[in-house]
Amino acid sequence: MMSRNNATMIASKQQAQMPSPQPDMSEEAGSKDAFFIQLAEIAEAMIAAHGRDFATGALVLSAKFGAEGKPLNKRANGGDETVSAEKPG
Repeated sequence: MMSRNNATMIASKQQAQMPSPQPDMSEEAGSKDAFFIQLAEIAEAMIAAHGRDFATGALVLSAKFGAEGKPLNKRANGGDETVSAEKPG
């Protein structure tokens, strides 16, 4: 049986081995990182509200639609315009 102090020491050693975030991250990498954080927060909220199966299904469908270039949602202005999943330029 491991004592709490031993577990803390092991955790501290593991944390020291983990790479730290890169302070000289490019603008694009920083933007991508911010989107991953938003995605994680959305996924956690979906899991809390509707369960893991719903969140997984919603994320998989979003990825599928994005890969196929299908519109992901309609604009909030009530128009029939859709948001394109294609990269600009």
